Parts: sequence; C-alpha cells; structure tokens
Amino acid sequence: MVDPIPEDPPLEIRPRRLVLGLGNPGPDYAGTRHNVGFAVLDLLVSRHGLTWESGPESLVATLPPAPGSEDPGVVLAKPLTFMNRSGRALRGLARKLKLEGPEQFFVITDDIHLPLGGLRLRATGSTGGHNGLASIEEAAGSRDYPRLRFGVDSPSGGGADLVDFVLNTFSPAEQAVLEDSLDQASFALEDWAHGLPFEELQARYNRRKPQAES
Repeated sequence: MVDPIPEDPPLEIRPRRLVLGLGNPGPDYAGTRHNVGFAVLDLLVSRHGLTWESGPESLVATLPPAPGSEDPGVVLAKPLTFMNRSGRALRGLARKLKLEGPEQFFVITDDIHLPLGGLRLRATGSTGGHNGLASIEEAAGSRDYPRLRFGVDSPSGGGADLVDFVLNTFSPAEQAVLEDSLDQASFALEDWAHGLPFEELQARYNRRKPQAES
C-alpha cells in the first residue's frame, strides 16, 4: 500500500492592516499643515509606483508585503470625510478589512504641539485636542492605537489664529525641513507595515527638533 502524500499545512496569514493618513479632501486643502498625513502617504505611494483608487469614503492603495513575507500587504487610506469625521471612514474600512482591534491600524496626523518636522510615535495617547484623533478614538472605542504625530509648529499668536494657521501652506523657508521629515515619516510607516517592532520604530524615528540635526 502506498503511503498517502501528506497535505501541506495551511499558511498562517496575518490579517490585513491599515494605515490612515488624516487630512481634508480637495485642492483647497492640498499642501496645508493639516494635511501632512495625506502628504506622507502620497510620498509612500509615489515611491512604490502605486495608484490611489476611489472607495466609498476614502482613497485607498495597497502597499505590497516585504519580499518573502506571507503578509497580505497593508492598506493605505486617505479619508474623504473631512478631518472631524475621520472615524466614519475608519469604521467602514475596519469592517471591510475585518480588523480585529485597534492595534491593527496606524494613524498619522499633524501636531501643533511639536516643532516643524518633529516626529513622535506613540502606541497610545490622548487626542491632544485634535478633532481628527477625537473622531478616530470615538470610532475605535479606544485610545490604544499606534499613531505618528508630525510637527507642524504653531502660530505665535495662538488662539483664534490657530485654524487659519493649520489650513495654510508651508513657507518656502520651511520646505527643506518639511521634505526631510515627510521622507522620514514615510519610511516609518513602511517599516511598521513590514512588521518592525514598535519600540524599534520609536528608537529609529522619534525626533523632536530635526532642525538641530541638519
């Protein structure tokens, strides 16, 4: 009697994950401080030769897995719901991708509490008064999700000047710092997507004052 050929064991595929860049849709908001989350994802998509596809409430692209990995890839998304309703887009994407918990999505957003180009990776934290993060936290039912805060500086006057400040573009003098930090942030997202442990991400990319490093 010929022994039966044993079947290969089933592959253990990690669930698909999500990177959500926060911003406002439309040309009026392109290049503004509030849209650095979009800008980082645009850079990552361009570097890999990907294209954005229109979904119900988001533009989406899929970052392929690292060579040799059995991971199904990570979905990149730019919500079309406007900043203060970012959680609505998250809920729809979480259902579609069958995300199992907040640790499976990663958010990148602007932060007026950091100097221009500062990067701060956190595994949890408060909203810091950010409407986009407040919407995400409400939708997720948790504050324990990884996020990257990208420093956009703050207006010297504060208060009433804040809304105009974050909805304005960067000055020519800020471009060198901005472009370097956008590049670093895009690699941080890629490393997270490819499974680099979060503590290593923090050690590699957290920086408060990139100006001092130039």
